[in-house]
Amino acid sequence: MKLFITGIGTDVGKTIASAIITEALEADYWKPIQAGDLENSDSHKIKCFLSNEKTVVHSNSYALNTAASPHLAAELDGITIDLNEIIEPKTENHLVVEGAGGVFVPLNANDCVIDLIQPDYKVIVVSRHYLGSINHTLLTVEVLQNRKITIAGIVFSGDENKATEKIILNKTGLNCIGRIVQEPYFDQNVIKEYADLFREDLLQLQ
Repeated sequence: MKLFITGIGTDVGKTIASAIITEALEADYWKPIQAGDLENSDSHKIKCFLSNEKTVVHSNSYALNTAASPHLAAELDGITIDLNEIIEPKTENHLVVEGAGGVFVPLNANDCVIDLIQPDYKVIVVSRHYLGSINHTLLTVEVLQNRKITIAGIVFSGDENKATEKIILNKTGLNCIGRIVQEPYFDQNVIKEYADLFREDLLQLQ
């Protein structure tokens, strides 16, 4: 099973969700494009969060120096992101693929994050509660559906908001895979606790 983790925007909890899902499945992890924070990248964070010994964290296809939209970060590095150079790692294990920001974050003049999503991927949308998040979530889901991309479900991030969650689930018809509340901190133990909660629903996606 290959799961692509995308958010409704930046800083919605995508990496924490990716860590939980990776730990739950003891899956391999791959972030094709990392922009900025190369000494403490999302791949580094994932390694620190995981406690299982099966996961392999695969190298980025592009590791860009500037914390910016990938198209700009690449330009500042004097390169252009080429989708043909983004080659999925070979593994017999489940694979969790983490995107960058939202689905329409540009990678170059023509391509966006959504163009990284392969036909055999199932997408998990991470939605975080804030004013405007309903709109951003519904837009994300609609564009994925318009592209005929399979959506496995939604993960809600942040403190529970029943009204927001209800309207999103009713309008999209998607399942809630789990909820990640605003914890004081995340470490291996907290990630493992969430992984245990998420595992059954994730395994049913196969």
